[in-house]
Formats: sequence, structure tokens, C-alpha cells
Amino acid sequence: MATAASPSESRAGHQPAAHPETQYLDLMRRIWAHGDERVDRTGVGTRSVFGAQLRFDLAGGAVPLLTTKRVYWKTATREFLWFLTGATNIRALCAQGVEIWTDWPLNRYRRETGDQIARADFSARIVADADFAARWGDLGPVYGKQWTDWPVYEPAGEGLFARRPSGVNQVADLVESLRKNPGSRRHIVEGWNVAELDMMALPPCHKTYQFHVADGRLSGLLYQRSCDVALGLPFNLFGAALFICMLAQQCDLEPGELVWMGGDTHLYLNHAELVEAQLARVPYGAPTLAITRRPESMFDYRIEDFVVTDYAPQAHIAAPVAV
Repeated sequence: MATAASPSESRAGHQPAAHPETQYLDLMRRIWAHGDERVDRTGVGTRSVFGAQLRFDLAGGAVPLLTTKRVYWKTATREFLWFLTGATNIRALCAQGVEIWTDWPLNRYRRETGDQIARADFSARIVADADFAARWGDLGPVYGKQWTDWPVYEPAGEGLFARRPSGVNQVADLVESLRKNPGSRRHIVEGWNVAELDMMALPPCHKTYQFHVADGRLSGLLYQRSCDVALGLPFNLFGAALFICMLAQQCDLEPGELVWMGGDTHLYLNHAELVEAQLARVPYGAPTLAITRRPESMFDYRIEDFVVTDYAPQAHIAAPVAV
């Protein structure tokens, strides 16, 4: 015979689930209060913890878009689609008004020429002048190059090796393996090409993606070696969720869970105002992502194919990028 629950059990049984964003805010709070303070590559300084994990259920179109500040999800989507082209020049991004990567080539241009050109003028010149873009807009073999054209070298006689004209398209191979061998433990896209790190404007931070199929759902794990929690992580979470949703559609699966893992997980010391403002806010709402068209392949999506609904974030909080 069933027995009545005690008042405490009844109350416990009706506790509302924590908002998914709460874990992000808890991580931010822990880093700011207890992180190890250190001088970093940029000279700005950080507070850092090592080893962190966040988990987000993507069922029903749920997507980890922060609500305690505005995340420009279309900008993040344009960047992700640019990765899938394999391009390494910022020209296509600047032409769409995406300036995520502009600071790195801009700093190199200023350093090497002495011309302290304004950022907006530099970006405009990149778009208008193909020769200038070719000279100053390239980032080296960053993310998309490694994802879609990982270099392969073959014997060329007498101890010599020559690079094959086309490398390994990890994303295309991933789709194929998910379709044909969903139980594999090798569903991986890797960006950390040790031989080419010194050629990159910035070595990959979101470096390793692994995917897992169970019960018709596709889950993904992102390992990030270095993570700017205030500015970078909101984009990284959305980008990883986008990757899972696109792959799921291409492979006739449903989105499962996003598992994010961080190595050096940090907040910059000059982000104090952002951190304090964001931690004072309460997350709310449940934004969802829909993909309105199924293109022929992973490489044929357009920005118009993605729609986010029920996203009403609190105001944007500006903060400087450490380059």
C-alpha cells in the first residue's frame, strides 16, 4: 500500500530543476573566487582552474545559449560555417561583419609595418583589396584547415616526402563513420596538429571533438585545452551544440547531450566588471535551435538554415579580448 510522503519529501520532490546555465555561472564564480592567479601569454593575467565539466541536454531543440548576457549566435554560426569551408583567411568573415579573428592579423600588420591603422579600416581594406587580404589576412592552418584538409605526406624517393594534394577531410570521414559504424569509439575530429602549431595565428583552443551514438541520439564531447570563460566559452558551447545538431541531421539521429571539458579554464583579470555584472543576473528562458533545411552534405549549410526561437537574453556585456 502506498504511503503519503512526508512534507520534507514532498517539498524535495517538487524542487524545480536548476536552469542549465546555472552550471556556467557556478564555474565562473568558482574561478573568480578560488582560481589560481597567474601571468599568461597575453600579459593581461588570469584566474584559472584546471579541469572543468559542463553538460547540456539538447533534446527537443534545446541549445546552450546564455541568457545572462547576449550571445551573438549568428556570428558564432557564421564562424562555424567558415571552419567547414577549410578557409584560413579572414576576408570571408570580415565581408559578413564577423570580426572574431581580426585582431590577430591586425596586430601582426601593425607590428611589422608600424602603421597603427584602425581596426575598422583594416577590416574594410581586407574586404576591398584581395592582394592586401592575401598578404595580411591569413591565419595559417587553423581549425578549418585541420578539420577538412589535414596534411598527408607520402614517400617521394631517397628519404624524401611530398605532401599529397588533398589531405584528410576529418568531417566528411566522421559523417561516413557515424552512418556506417555508429558504435565506433573513433568518431573524432582533431585540430591539434603538432607539426603546424607554429604556423597558426593561434593554436586551437577547442581542439578535440568526440561523438557517441546511443538509442538513436548523437552526443558530443568537446575538450578545450584553454578556455576564456567570459568571452570564448559562450561561443564554444553554441558552436559545439551546432556541430552535434548538424551531424545528427545528416546521420538521421536525434541530438543527445553536449559534454564540455576544459583544461586551463580561466577568467582574465581585466574582465572584473563583466564577471560581477553577469554573476548578479539570474538565468531564465529556454532558447531552441531549429535547422530548417537538410542540405546534401555538412558543407552545404547556409546561415539562413538556422533559426533560434525563445531567446530573450539580458543586455550584452562588453569586455576586451586578450590577444
